[in-house]
Amino acid sequence: MQAWLKMSRDGRTAGMPFLAGAAALAVLQGALGAGAAASDFGSPPSGLIPIVFNDHTVYAKPDVLTRNRVLAALVKGGHIYVPLRSMFEQMGATVTVSADGKTVVAEKPGSSVSVTLNRAEVIINGETRPLDVPPMLYHGIILVPVRVISEGMGAYVQWLPARHVVVVRYIPLAAPPPPAPAPTAAPTFAPPPPPPPAVPTAAPTPAPTPSSYTVFVQAAYAGAENYNEFVAGGYCDSYLLSGAFAPLNSALALKVDFRQDSYVTSDTNRDAVGNHYTRFSTIDGGSAFAPVFLARQSSLDARLEYQIASPRFYLGVGYLHTTDNYGYPNLNGVGAGIEKLPDLRSGLSLYGSAFYYPSATGTYTLTDPASINAGKSYRQQYAITKYDVGVALVFGHSPIYLHGGYSGDRYTTGKNAPIGQIHAGPYVGLGAKL
Repeated sequence: MQAWLKMSRDGRTAGMPFLAGAAALAVLQGALGAGAAASDFGSPPSGLIPIVFNDHTVYAKPDVLTRNRVLAALVKGGHIYVPLRSMFEQMGATVTVSADGKTVVAEKPGSSVSVTLNRAEVIINGETRPLDVPPMLYHGIILVPVRVISEGMGAYVQWLPARHVVVVRYIPLAAPPPPAPAPTAAPTFAPPPPPPPAVPTAAPTPAPTPSSYTVFVQAAYAGAENYNEFVAGGYCDSYLLSGAFAPLNSALALKVDFRQDSYVTSDTNRDAVGNHYTRFSTIDGGSAFAPVFLARQSSLDARLEYQIASPRFYLGVGYLHTTDNYGYPNLNGVGAGIEKLPDLRSGLSLYGSAFYYPSATGTYTLTDPASINAGKSYRQQYAITKYDVGVALVFGHSPIYLHGGYSGDRYTTGKNAPIGQIHAGPYVGLGAKL
């Protein structure tokens, strides 16, 4: 370690800066000893970590130079911040600040970096990239996440988790050698110098893709067509609710869908005094009459899904439960299907699903005293398919979005099922994401 420090002071490590955490400080102090290092390295103030840059080490407050040392870094909320102006000027960049003091631009040949206080993005050579945390103002000085110096000036940043150390390396291009002196007194022109050797530059650390949401909920209204034993092709008011919990860093997602269809039953018969009746097929294979009424039928299914592709394609298993207000049995069944959840980034994103429940069943007891089967119980069974396809529109970074599409279900008759059912139609609604 003492030999390394000597090489640093001789300038033989110039052009190779390092940013390290408290672990690096402990190694430096242990190797130097109390007497050898006190005048050169000092002690860091609380909350700051040293920056080693071209053999100088600093623990000073932001933007205060001490003995020609580079500025210290600040640790806050698990992120490392560095003073923008001083770090970029050490790398040969020119730094300018806007009139309102919020936007800082650092430029050098081939590189341009711009950041704005409290805005979680950096503009590098005209390209906007997201930041995990925005630049901040600390003691009157603009600090930026350490990633900005790597991506903005071509430095290389590496995190060593076993040592809790962040290493930053920056190698500026060497200047070409001066032309050789003329061999004679006669005026001659020196040949052009050879091009400097290419300096390999490590690829900047790619910016992490921010999550578009973890949870979303949405509601919609649909004007649907309705076919069942009580109505043949009549208009249906449908209300759709859905929500999902789908963390981007998890392969699992939980989705819940609710649908309620409301409709007036068919007016097929009238009695002598003008009362209106609906004729319908019964579970035991016969038919019956009921006064015209407002029927409601709903379904709720919960799905546990596993991601199979990006972005957000899932295979899942579901549990379905249906209810109604006209006395038919509730149905329950287990099924499976495929789903594409919306991405919900700015702009348009597609979504859709198709789930099949092969045996949704329920028990019904016939109570009509006029039937010869009164008091008899029947096991009713349907095969139910639910489907949905749509598009979501997100405006910028707004958590509220529009969505619309086409949704429906189909009941295929099974045991003791009087007739098949269809509820389907277009819908439009609003959603919110978190």
